[in-house]
Amino acid sequence: MIDITLYHYLFVGLVLFVTGLTGSIICKNVIKVLICIEFILTGVNINFVAFATYCGSPSFDGYIMALFYIAIGAVEFALALYIFYLMYGYKKSDKIDNYGDL
Repeated sequence: MIDITLYHYLFVGLVLFVTGLTGSIICKNVIKVLICIEFILTGVNINFVAFATYCGSPSFDGYIMALFYIAIGAVEFALALYIFYLMYGYKKSDKIDNYGDL
Protein backbone atom coordinates (compact mmCIF):
# COMPACT_ATOMS: atom_id res chain seq x y z
CA MET A 1 0.00 0.00 0.00
CA ILE A 2 1.30 3.42 -0.95
CA ASP A 3 1.36 6.21 1.60
CA ILE A 4 0.24 9.49 0.09
CA THR A 5 2.67 12.21 1.09
CA LEU A 6 2.97 15.91 0.51
CA TYR A 7 4.93 15.31 -2.68
CA HIS A 8 2.04 13.48 -4.28
CA TYR A 9 -0.27 16.45 -3.74
CA LEU A 10 2.40 18.85 -4.97
CA PHE A 11 2.84 16.75 -8.09
CA VAL A 12 -0.91 16.81 -8.81
CA GLY A 13 -0.94 20.59 -8.26
CA LEU A 14 2.05 20.99 -10.57
CA VAL A 15 0.43 18.88 -13.30
CA LEU A 16 -2.77 20.93 -13.12
CA PHE A 17 -0.83 24.21 -13.11
CA VAL A 18 1.36 23.26 -16.09
CA THR A 19 -1.65 21.89 -18.00
CA GLY A 20 -3.55 25.13 -17.44
CA LEU A 21 -0.56 27.28 -18.33
CA THR A 22 0.15 25.33 -21.51
CA GLY A 23 -3.50 25.34 -22.53
CA SER A 24 -3.91 29.07 -21.94
CA ILE A 25 -0.86 29.77 -24.14
CA ILE A 26 -1.73 27.35 -26.94
CA CYS A 27 -5.54 27.61 -27.21
CA LYS A 28 -7.17 30.22 -29.41
CA ASN A 29 -10.71 29.69 -28.13
CA VAL A 30 -11.82 32.07 -25.37
CA ILE A 31 -13.80 29.45 -23.44
CA LYS A 32 -10.86 27.02 -23.47
CA VAL A 33 -8.55 29.73 -22.15
CA LEU A 34 -10.97 30.49 -19.31
CA ILE A 35 -11.14 26.82 -18.38
CA CYS A 36 -7.33 26.60 -18.47
CA ILE A 37 -7.11 29.55 -16.09
CA GLU A 38 -9.43 27.65 -13.75
CA PHE A 39 -7.00 24.69 -13.96
CA ILE A 40 -4.21 27.02 -12.87
CA LEU A 41 -6.23 28.22 -9.88
CA THR A 42 -7.12 24.64 -8.95
CA GLY A 43 -3.45 23.63 -8.97
CA VAL A 44 -2.63 26.54 -6.67
CA ASN A 45 -5.51 25.62 -4.35
CA ILE A 46 -4.30 22.02 -4.08
CA ASN A 47 -0.88 23.31 -3.04
CA PHE A 48 -2.37 25.67 -0.43
CA VAL A 49 -4.43 22.89 1.14
CA ALA A 50 -1.57 20.39 0.99
CA PHE A 51 0.84 22.75 2.73
CA ALA A 52 -1.77 23.68 5.32
CA THR A 53 -2.43 20.00 6.04
CA TYR A 54 1.12 18.67 6.11
CA CYS A 55 2.92 21.58 7.74
CA GLY A 56 0.87 21.29 10.92
CA SER A 57 -0.08 24.93 11.15
CA PRO A 58 -2.68 25.46 13.89
CA SER A 59 -4.22 28.32 11.93
CA PHE A 60 -6.25 27.66 8.82
CA ASP A 61 -4.34 30.02 6.53
CA GLY A 62 -4.03 27.58 3.62
CA TYR A 63 -7.71 26.66 3.73
CA ILE A 64 -8.77 30.30 3.94
CA MET A 65 -6.57 31.20 0.98
CA ALA A 66 -7.99 28.27 -1.00
CA LEU A 67 -11.56 29.42 -0.30
CA PHE A 68 -10.58 32.97 -1.22
CA TYR A 69 -9.09 31.79 -4.53
CA ILE A 70 -12.18 29.69 -5.28
CA ALA A 71 -14.39 32.74 -4.73
CA ILE A 72 -12.12 34.97 -6.83
CA GLY A 73 -11.96 32.32 -9.56
CA ALA A 74 -15.74 31.99 -9.70
CA VAL A 75 -16.22 35.75 -9.97
CA GLU A 76 -13.44 36.03 -12.56
CA PHE A 77 -14.93 33.25 -14.66
CA ALA A 78 -18.44 34.75 -14.50
CA LEU A 79 -17.24 38.24 -15.46
CA ALA A 80 -15.03 36.99 -18.26
CA LEU A 81 -17.83 34.83 -19.61
CA TYR A 82 -20.21 37.80 -19.55
CA ILE A 83 -17.69 40.04 -21.33
CA PHE A 84 -17.16 37.29 -23.91
CA TYR A 85 -20.93 37.02 -24.36
CA LEU A 86 -21.18 40.77 -25.01
CA MET A 87 -18.23 40.80 -27.40
CA TYR A 88 -19.51 37.70 -29.23
CA GLY A 89 -22.62 39.69 -30.13
CA TYR A 90 -20.42 42.19 -32.00
CA LYS A 91 -17.68 39.98 -33.44
CA LYS A 92 -19.55 36.66 -34.06
CA SER A 93 -16.34 34.74 -33.37
CA ASP A 94 -14.84 32.82 -30.46
CA LYS A 95 -11.20 33.23 -31.48
CA ILE A 96 -8.94 35.33 -29.26
CA ASP A 97 -7.24 36.99 -32.21
CA ASN A 98 -10.46 38.83 -33.06
CA TYR A 99 -10.67 40.45 -29.63
CA GLY A 100 -7.48 42.49 -29.79
CA ASP A 101 -9.33 45.80 -29.56
CA LEU A 102 -10.26 45.30 -25.90
